Amino acid sequence: MKALIPAAGLGTRFLPATKCTPKELLPVLDKPVIQYVVEEALEPEGVDGVVIINSHEKPQIESYFSVDHAFETMLRERGKKEEAARVHAASTLPVSFVYQDEARGLGHAVLQGADEIDGEPFFVLLGDYFVPGRQMCVRMAEVSKAHGGASVIAVAPVPEDQVSRYGIIAGECVGALPGTDAQGEQEGAVWKVTGLVEKPSPEDAPSHLFIVGRYLLSPRIMELLATQGPGAGNEIQLTDAMERLLDEEEMYALVVDPSEGCDTGTPAAWAATNARMALDDPSQLEAFLEALGEKGERFVG
Repeated sequence: MKALIPAAGLGTRFLPATKCTPKELLPVLDKPVIQYVVEEALEPEGVDGVVIINSHEKPQIESYFSVDHAFETMLRERGKKEEAARVHAASTLPVSFVYQDEARGLGHAVLQGADEIDGEPFFVLLGDYFVPGRQMCVRMAEVSKAHGGASVIAVAPVPEDQVSRYGIIAGECVGALPGTDAQGEQEGAVWKVTGLVEKPSPEDAPSHLFIVGRYLLSPRIMELLATQGPGAGNEIQLTDAMERLLDEEEMYALVVDPSEGCDTGTPAAWAATNARMALDDPSQLEAFLEALGEKGERFVG
């Protein structure tokens, strides 16, 4: 099984920083964002490789995941053996690349990985959100297994006055993860999806659950994407193909806590994620608070 990570976007929210450095390589502490996503993608049993949908304008990402023997040798010669080991571990992760050189939407990006999935179910992980504990996709795989290998999406509740900003699912709660008694829109609840509604008004919203950015999809979705016409923004939308998939196959949704993950999609969110990760890492906490000086008192209250 493969996991796909779309990464061909220009990162315009981070300009001018992303003029030379892809936003996926911006660091969170000592690792770039995309490495966290790759490591998360490899966590579920059966995932043996990650396919990054890249742009030819961003060769730095491919370079990052390639072995640089000269650089590693230089580090070791300077006594930086631990650093060399971490560099080598990152560059030998099972990552391959396909390319999307036209900005034609998420569905079009996912379609570029069609030849890589080999007719098997596959994960899609959006690259500006990662889960440090790496268990969200693992739980999604459990739900899929319990329902005959059906597609599963991660969803989370959003306040009623914000549903018009998101794609919202329709359906009903049909159970919960083993070991939980979650119901309705509580974390751990499992829904059978009957529809996907893009940015509904609060009064028309069939639920308060939006797609978080983690998908476990049937290979049939690739065939549907190949014939999918343009949708919102004149782009090929993954949700449009998913709606067509619902006419043929069952689909389920796992309710998650969105704060389980870390958002890096905007400069403010990226900065907050760095702070959060530093506060949660004993090896970084003291240095982080010292660097903040008096302002560090705000973080420890």
